[in-house]
Amino acid sequence: MLARDPDEPHRAASSLELLFDLVFVVAVSQSSGALHHLWEDHHFAEGLAAYAMVFFAIFNAWMNFTWFASAYDTDDWLYRLTTFVQMAGALVIAAGAQRAMLDNDFGAIIVGYVIMRVAMAAQWTRAAISDPEYRGTCVRYAVGIVIVQSVWVTWAVLGGSVWWFPVLAVIDLSVSPIAEHHKVTTYHHSHIAERYGLFTLIVLGESILAVANSIIGGLSDPHARTSLIVVAACSLTIVASMWWIYFDRPQHRQTMTFGRSFYWGYLHYFIFASAAAFSAGVEIAVADRLGETHLPHIAAAMTLTVPLAVFLLATWLVLDAVRRDVIQAVGTVALTVAMVGTSLLPNAPVGAAVVMVAAAALVSWRHAAAKLAHL
Repeated sequence: MLARDPDEPHRAASSLELLFDLVFVVAVSQSSGALHHLWEDHHFAEGLAAYAMVFFAIFNAWMNFTWFASAYDTDDWLYRLTTFVQMAGALVIAAGAQRAMLDNDFGAIIVGYVIMRVAMAAQWTRAAISDPEYRGTCVRYAVGIVIVQSVWVTWAVLGGSVWWFPVLAVIDLSVSPIAEHHKVTTYHHSHIAERYGLFTLIVLGESILAVANSIIGGLSDPHARTSLIVVAACSLTIVASMWWIYFDRPQHRQTMTFGRSFYWGYLHYFIFASAAAFSAGVEIAVADRLGETHLPHIAAAMTLTVPLAVFLLATWLVLDAVRRDVIQAVGTVALTVAMVGTSLLPNAPVGAAVVMVAAAALVSWRHAAAKLAHL
């Protein structure tokens, strides 16, 4: 198991990686569905906290596999079998997502992590044995993963407070920078950018499903048909704008330096989590039009607008802030505030769609201006 060439031409996501991602389609769907239920039951802060924790578990599991595969995907029989074991662990995490959010029971997620982490440590150990040049880095990964997972299991067995979760999450995230500090693994910049882009499509796909549910509701309820079609049209416009904002620039250069790669890779959590949470907001907007929810109008609207505001701010911070474009910075902050403000409108989805289109236009304009400046 030798390291892949970081300059390998035409490197693309493998069919095994795409199969692996399908497991996370289920996990994202389960978490956003649970968030929808919690928000409908007026558990706004609790729902957001539970969602943040569960989505971290999903994101971190996916991220660990993705970066390793970029550096050491040998595609031989042992690598494939070990990846299938990791997929089994990811499925257990997906199955436990709703229980963790609705009942505060992280047992299944911890078990899923044990399965994934044992397989992941085995992969790093194999790489350490096979690749003398990067042996130190691989050993630090393997040892760090085992230690961190032991801490998670101890926390679960002892029934530790949820307040320890962010502390343990920071410890978990520290494994990679510690392991990579002396010698960075040979991940492929374009491949990593593609993998993150594919996960973005997964979370946007949840919103597409919510849009479809809106159309289905309109077809089955003639009294709410017009309002639901408006929600569907606005939601689809928003999803298209989110896609536009994220994919308007190539991102492979974002991982060229050690510090920047961690900043870009880790802070994608907020992009992914907010995009998936938006789908829960669409579902609540649909339920509101069908008279199936008793949330106050502004509260129902904020379940849609707040995730979008986070998405706008996160995409700028992660993807564009490094360019120090003052016009885009001021515009993004103004549009983020405006997005939250649309919660006060009689028809929040319409206002949110207008703001998102404006944000997509701003991003395209500033990127075009930057290209012209370099001609």
